[in-house]
Amino acid sequence: MAAASTKKAKPSTKNTFAVALIEYMEMFVFAIVFVILLMTFFFRICQVDGPSMNKTLTHGERLIITDFFYTPQQGDIIVFHLASSDVEAYNKPIVKRVIATEGQFVKIDYQANKVYVSNDESFDENELIDESRYAFISGNVWNEATRAESAEVFSVPSGHLFVMGDNRNNSADSRNEHIGTIPMECVLGRALLRMAPFTVFSR
Repeated sequence: MAAASTKKAKPSTKNTFAVALIEYMEMFVFAIVFVILLMTFFFRICQVDGPSMNKTLTHGERLIITDFFYTPQQGDIIVFHLASSDVEAYNKPIVKRVIATEGQFVKIDYQANKVYVSNDESFDENELIDESRYAFISGNVWNEATRAESAEVFSVPSGHLFVMGDNRNNSADSRNEHIGTIPMECVLGRALLRMAPFTVFSR
């Protein structure tokens, strides 16, 4: 009596390819869903509008921002949306840099090109903030330097932030009466990275 064959039939190349294709499609769909969930609940994409953050950021650049477990700190680049300004042009997402947080005081010396941040209304050289990395003042002279006052002092109320654009002579920010200090609830998040050219923003 002939022995029965114990050889197993080899799966066809077509079936192997189909299984692999299905696995790749499942991975692709999972990755898309994962990214959508991240961008919905943890991150969002915002676009820089205008020249106020030159030369750190330029018009049209896209930023990935987050407010997940976020507490604003001095030096952060944030995006906020007032939706309550009496100037329609300011009722949109705006990108600026945090200069001071709630309870602090800001002194801007226009003649000396210096910005101080203090916890009280007195200022000394130890409270001068180093802005050499980002601040841009065209012609090395503030527009406000032509005013009668050589300096201005601002107080930051509880639950608010004082912000400025890096391009100090071309920025509507907390110095502007139509914007003022920014309520914390208006902050959409902190800029984590620039999409192109790729840059990670660290504190």
